[in-house]
Amino acid sequence: MDLYTLTNRDGLVAKITNLGGHLTELHVPDRNGHVADIVLGHSTLASYLDRTINPYFGSIVGRYANRIAKGRFTLDGKQYTLDASSGGHHLHGGRTGFDLKVWRAESMPDNPEGPALQLTYSSPDGEEGYPGRLHTTVVYTLTHDNALKIDYRAKADEPTVVNLTNHTYFNLSGEASGEIVSNHVLELNADRYTVVDEALIPTGEVAPVRGTPFDFTTPRPIGERLDDIGGNPGYDHNFVINGKAGELRLAARMYDPGSGRTMDIHTTQPGIQFYDGNLLDASITGKGGKVYVKHYGFCLETQHFPDAPNQPNFPSTVLRPGEEYQEVTVHRFSTRTS
Repeated sequence: MDLYTLTNRDGLVAKITNLGGHLTELHVPDRNGHVADIVLGHSTLASYLDRTINPYFGSIVGRYANRIAKGRFTLDGKQYTLDASSGGHHLHGGRTGFDLKVWRAESMPDNPEGPALQLTYSSPDGEEGYPGRLHTTVVYTLTHDNALKIDYRAKADEPTVVNLTNHTYFNLSGEASGEIVSNHVLELNADRYTVVDEALIPTGEVAPVRGTPFDFTTPRPIGERLDDIGGNPGYDHNFVINGKAGELRLAARMYDPGSGRTMDIHTTQPGIQFYDGNLLDASITGKGGKVYVKHYGFCLETQHFPDAPNQPNFPSTVLRPGEEYQEVTVHRFSTRTS
């Protein structure tokens, strides 16, 4: 396994390993020009291999990100059975998903947008129960206009289902700051969300956010309405991004008033999973020596909808031979004075 470093013209630095495509470090300046690593993770490779202390920090997740109910789906009249060890359901590609695979890496230093790293992995037919061989390419680019761009492509030789994302935990105050993210201010370009049951499996209902704790259509602190959610310990929900799926558009904006750091996320994906780190429980000590307590980091995972293979009213995640899965997500960084 290897670690690759991307540095753009403004001095932003991203470090990525070919083990699971983990984004292990991302160094971004605050409003005063002080640079800090803003992603949670570990300082040793062994720690990334241990799921008890690595809840997908910075990884590529696949073949299917998020949940598939009861680890089963039917495609073209045939039922497929997947790992269901996460509370009786399939989660993030199974026991040895894409986050634990060694990808073939190729540096792209002459990329005009900025330094880039291309990762490729061919998942064999039947791996984790999925049909067909899936050839996947992910390109990380640290652009010269201060964005981390992630391009996903995949092709299959048999009909299958695909849903790829990156599972980075961010803390815009800095990974070693000791600050939780409850005061981070979130805005989501999403008027609707997919309702889930207590196991976080979609019920099939797509509900408006207006008048609920899920309404981030105007900016507000993450922690402002946590006590109003009910049923679940915090935010871990898929939001339906406004606009046309397949077109690059604003999905989310996160702002940290303390540091002034802002992250805008644009994507072609139809949904985005907002997770507020409510399951971090102080059992993990990160690379900066800080204990990862509840709400120490947040995730904004662009994606197709959870359990879409079993929800006919959700956007399809079926990929057939001759087609190409192609999605793009851009995390753009800037600062504000107040």
